[in-house]
This record gives sequence, C-alpha cells and structure tokens, in this order.
Amino acid sequence: MGKETFLARQPIVDADHGLFAYELLFRQSMAAVSAQISSQLQAGVEVISNTLCLGPEWLLQGKLAFINLDEATLMSDFVSLLPPHHVVYEILETVPVSPVLIARIQELRQLGYRFALDDFVCLDEYRPLLPMVDFVKLDVLEQHPEKTLEIVAHIRNSFSGQFIAEKVETREMFELCRNSGIQYFQGYYFARPENLASRTIQPGQLAVLDLMNKVRTCEDLADIEEPLRRNAALTLRLLRYANSAASGLRQQVHTVRQALTLIGLQTLYRWLALLLVTANATPTNALAARTAVTRGRICELLGQFRLSRQAQDELFITGLFSLAEPLMEIPLVRLLEQLPMPEPIVQALVDHSGPYAPFLKLAEASERSDFEQIARYADDIASSPEEVNVAQLQSLAWTEELARDMAPAAEEPARQ
Repeated sequence: MGKETFLARQPIVDADHGLFAYELLFRQSMAAVSAQISSQLQAGVEVISNTLCLGPEWLLQGKLAFINLDEATLMSDFVSLLPPHHVVYEILETVPVSPVLIARIQELRQLGYRFALDDFVCLDEYRPLLPMVDFVKLDVLEQHPEKTLEIVAHIRNSFSGQFIAEKVETREMFELCRNSGIQYFQGYYFARPENLASRTIQPGQLAVLDLMNKVRTCEDLADIEEPLRRNAALTLRLLRYANSAASGLRQQVHTVRQALTLIGLQTLYRWLALLLVTANATPTNALAARTAVTRGRICELLGQFRLSRQAQDELFITGLFSLAEPLMEIPLVRLLEQLPMPEPIVQALVDHSGPYAPFLKLAEASERSDFEQIARYADDIASSPEEVNVAQLQSLAWTEELARDMAPAAEEPARQ
C-alpha cells in the first residue's frame, strides 16, 4: 500500500559552498523540526526505508547521503539495502567500540560502504576506528573553537580521511574551520534541514505499473515477456491465470510466451489493473476492493451493445480505478502520472465528465440504491433502471466468483 514518507535532508558543502552531500534525518511528520526519536533502531531503519521509497536518485541528486546508525541498525541487514556508492554511514558516538563492531565495519567496507565518526571526541577507544573511516564529524557548536582545532591537529597522523564541521552557524566559525584545514561544513549558516514528504507507490505496485505502460505501447510480445520473467511472483500468477483461462481448451500453459499468446494484451492489461488495485487488500479494505471490481464490471456491462469492445474494457478500468485512491492510499493524480490513461477515463475519474462519466455515476448510484439518480443517469445512456438492476446483480455474482482469487490478493481475476 502507499504510505506517507517523511525525511529531512541538510546540505553538507565544501569550502566554496558547493553541495557535497546531504545528511538524511528521521522525521515523524511533515511539521516536525527535530527527530523526536524514541528508538534509534526505528530512526535508522525508517531513514533507510524512506530513502528507498523516495528514490535515491531524486532525493540525492547524485550526491552522497550521510545516515546516522546506532549499533542495532549497523548490525542489521537493513544497511545493505542502499547502494554503497550512494551512502556514508555515520557511527553514532553512543555506539561502543568492540571487536564485533570493528569486524562489522570491515565486512561492510568490503562491500563498498563508507563510514564517518559522528560527534568525534579524542578518546583512546576510538583510535582503532580512525583508519577505517572516511570522515570525522566535529560538533563545533558544543565545544570551544580551540578544542576543535586541537582535535584536528591531534589525529592528523592517524587519520587520512576528511573532516566535516557540524553545526556551523556563523561566518566566523565557518572561516575558522576552513582555515584550520576542515574540508566540509554543515549547519544553519548554510541551510536548515529541509523536510520532505511523499505519498509513495510501493515497489510491487511500481512493477505492475511499469508492465501496464509497456502493454499500452507494446509492438512485440518480447517487450512484455522479459520483464514478466524477471518477476517470479507475477510470472507464477500469470501462468496460473492463463491455465485457468485455458482449461476449456484442454491445454497446459508452461511459459510466459504461451500465456501472453493465449490471453492477449488487452486481457493482460485488464488483469494487471485488477492486480494493481486489489492485490494488497487488507481486512480493512477488502470490501472496498470488491466494490471496485463490481463497479468496474457494472460499467462494462452497461457499455455492451452501446460501445466498442475497447471502450467496454476502458469502462471496466474506469470503474475499477474510481476507488484506486483509497485502496492504494496515493493521490489519483500521482497514479495517473505513473500510468497515463485514455482521455475518456481521465475525464471520468478526475472531472466526472466525458462519455464514461454517466456509466460511472450509474454504478455509484447503484451501490447507494439511489433510484432517483439511477433513473437520471440511465436516461443519459439510453438505458433503464431495470437494465441497471440486472447489470448490478450480474456484477455482484461475477465478483463473488472472483472472491477466491482476490483473497488475500487479486491473483488471477478470471474473465472469459
């Protein structure tokens, strides 16, 4: 399902104020001005997860991400989710130095990850870490400027990396740090943390969206076959669906190519749309998922004998996606950015206008048993309340037939 993703990022700049990196900070809401951390593990995992959701390329604009890690997060598998070339992991000052920690840093360094020591102080216990880290961060607000200069001079012989001055709030402090040989800087003097939020589409949904877009523009089945084969879950569901569709033909479908040839691109698009909207149905929105399917089917049935086969399929998509926003928990506009649709569908979904709007309004009125509205919109499409009632009953029966495939996810929504 979609989720609201929050992060703050604060620039780290070089001596010429050029952007070098961002420190990514945990936020619980868009309005938060500080981390409000109850669990360092939660904070670290959330920053990693939200970085993935927002997309490292957009979020970082080709720059590095500095991310704070406590001991539990550092020891977890979460740290290897982000690509090494994107991140520098900051070891918090609360992390105890131990042989286990040293071994873990060495292991991650072999994978290409880089490290920084956060809020560094000159204690002997940190010396074993100095040859293993690429950056040392110094809090210049919490200590006297002379102490900062003393630390820099004291560890130069055992540290070959670069220094970052944190909490630089004045020009005077910036110039003092720069003149002492510190290479990078971070603080309110340059920029305050910028809160970011995004209602994100999850990776599984993105895979389906990508396939739907490929189907719309497909000229060769190979364009669809290869991405399907790379997605084991989708492949298994597609083969099961295709074998269900082929049951009357007494043949077994064993390959993605056979499945695509059998069901065709139009039916594949429809199957993917059902999967996208209803695949993550939870007990709290399972009813809404079934309503969306029923609504799509009513729209389609009412289009029979009035519109082309393609238009009937588009009516099904219109009804189905009319509940995509609450089901997927992302704004409809954002979804349509990811999945361009024919103009009549967009008009009906966004503006409640266009040739498909009366069909959608009829389906919605049927759900409410609003007989006045049913009579009104039935007249708009030269139908009758009796026809609408029959279409609703048929749609409910059709959805019930699909219910086995929609729990816990809409895997193979059969349609012949």
